[in-house]
Amino acid sequence: VQLVESGGGLVQAGDSLRLSCATSGRTFNIEVMGWFRQVPGKEREFVAAITMIGRHTRYAESVEGRFTISKDNSRNTLFLQMNLLKPEDTAVYYCAGRGSQELRTTPSDYAYWGQGTQVTVSS
Repeated sequence: VQLVESGGGLVQAGDSLRLSCATSGRTFNIEVMGWFRQVPGKEREFVAAITMIGRHTRYAESVEGRFTISKDNSRNTLFLQMNLLKPEDTAVYYCAGRGSQELRTTPSDYAYWGQGTQVTVSS
């Protein structure tokens, strides 16, 4: 399974950005996909997750109401729409996949990872 993120960049506080994660390979193994983020010196933290069957979602409290996770199964692509961005959203964002249906929030529960895309929000 290969995951490739895109869409990161430099924006101002209050702006919006949409991240994409293109998947390829044995994607039938994946039942949940998620977004995580990491800043230097800190642990990778959960942002959002979605089931591949149905549209069950889960969000971190810090992004609830501002970020929306979605998927396009026909294009094997995962999205993260980020609105009302704040400087504290600055991080490298990673997409991830796991082979079971639970919407887990711990990075070690995910077996597949992309290389990350940088999001920088200036104040």
